[in-house]
Amino acid sequence: MSEANLLTDESLTDKRICGLSWQRTLQQAVRDIDELAGLLEIPVARLRSAACDSSGFPLLVPRGYVARMNKRDLHDPLLLQVLPRTAENVDATGFSDDPLREQDIADDGVIRKYHGRALLIASGACPVHCRYCFRRAFPYARQLASRHDWERAIGKLRRAGDISEVILSGGDPLNVSNRRLEALFDALETIESVRCIRIHTRFPIMIPERVDNGLLALLERSSAKIVIVVHCNHANELDSGVEAALRTLSGPADLLLNQSVLLSGINDDVETLAELSRRLLHCGVLPYYLHTLDPVTGTAHFQVDDARARALLCGLRSELPGYLVPKLVREVPGELSKTPL
Repeated sequence: MSEANLLTDESLTDKRICGLSWQRTLQQAVRDIDELAGLLEIPVARLRSAACDSSGFPLLVPRGYVARMNKRDLHDPLLLQVLPRTAENVDATGFSDDPLREQDIADDGVIRKYHGRALLIASGACPVHCRYCFRRAFPYARQLASRHDWERAIGKLRRAGDISEVILSGGDPLNVSNRRLEALFDALETIESVRCIRIHTRFPIMIPERVDNGLLALLERSSAKIVIVVHCNHANELDSGVEAALRTLSGPADLLLNQSVLLSGINDDVETLAELSRRLLHCGVLPYYLHTLDPVTGTAHFQVDDARARALLCGLRSELPGYLVPKLVREVPGELSKTPL
């Protein structure tokens, strides 16, 4: 992740109404196992015994997210999402560095998988390094749509002629400064076929300060429909600060959705998933997708088998109204849509 430790060029004076600048919060994120142990009141030796060398994909987690973890709990579901563990060193059949075969089809940061839609790799950096990340080995250095001031990527979309929805992804697209996002939005809105801009982001969950006045103003004045898909896996991620950010986002967004990944030992039980859906609704967000694990190298310990995944979905249907039950899906390379289980 070549941009993981870089801040954007946005001025640090652009703040959320009641918080520090998001860039400063990102700069202060935890990157050291010993520091993480101290914050969680876990003996350093105990946490280090569970951790692995992660130099290729290092620890990165915001302090606000650490504050939501249960102290002295090595099995906390938020901690397990971000802690580099020794299980990452276990080779597993069927797991690879590019499980969705995106590296073969990416072109100047543009990925086309589905009819009428195109995905832009807007940034190679994230506010957190989730250990199950399916793009942890993606070649961001040569596949960023933001290179050349978006011009090449915008040119490809314009020439395609049939793109009605542009999906901003990464990394995390909200790692891009408001100034550069504004330039991107302005360019996208000149493409006659583009009617919707979708943003896939973990920032409002990890660093809610990112929902600042500049971002809100940008979204509000866009002539395109705005769909925001956040990524939350567990109800404990949704504290009052995150709730406030999500409710604020629901103003300029035409649709606010959530996608989760089904992860063993973290959210693979009906009660946990049901509570997540209820809490999302309380924050003004509708559950969208529950993804099975993308089989990227080093993540086999997170995998939940299909039979259990289907059983969990049945359990959710008996617990929740239909609009709170996410679609259980898998992404299969080459298919023209997500594959329901």
